[in-house]
Amino acid sequence: MDGDASPARSGARPLPKRSPAAKPHPRVYAFDDAPFAFEQERTPVVGLVVVLPSYVEGVLRDEVMVDGPDATEVLLRMVGSSSHRAATRAIMLGGITLGGFNMVDLTRLNEASGLPVLTVTRAAPDFDAMERALRKYLPDRPELLRLLRAHPLFTVPMRPRPLWVAVVGMPKEEATRLVLRSIVRGSYPEPLRLAHLFASAIPKGPVSRSRA
Repeated sequence: MDGDASPARSGARPLPKRSPAAKPHPRVYAFDDAPFAFEQERTPVVGLVVVLPSYVEGVLRDEVMVDGPDATEVLLRMVGSSSHRAATRAIMLGGITLGGFNMVDLTRLNEASGLPVLTVTRAAPDFDAMERALRKYLPDRPELLRLLRAHPLFTVPMRPRPLWVAVVGMPKEEATRLVLRSIVRGSYPEPLRLAHLFASAIPKGPVSRSRA
């Protein structure tokens, strides 16, 4: 057609493709564990890929040992196997533990994944009580005491009460903006709320090995 104004005929350069990470609604990973009983050996972990504030683009699933040492490696495996990794901006957790006292090494998760890591809780963790429990029930794992207090918490003002956040790999100011962008209703990040709902739908009990 004579009126064709395609770049090839008009001499105009095609517009560069924008990186998904540069879009106005960044992607994050959000993880939570399923309900479990302490006599279980393992419990499922659900991961969501969420385009902020609330569009679920992918679902991941794996499992961790209850009170075990593998939470960090499991999260790295989930992130590393995800097709959304290149476009994702951060990892969000609802606390530092999965499956009881299976504690996440936030620094290692950040360094090995290349993504900033945030933990977000509705209340300040009772570190003293957690430390007493660790000394009582897991005295042979002193590294957990170091991980427990490795990263200082700061607050993000919300109503009726602030959120408590720890962050690795991102300035506090940027982490605060990311948390605020993730709020839809109420005062808790929507990706973490959705991950909790997904994980809660998994029945408590032995982890199924079926691949059907």
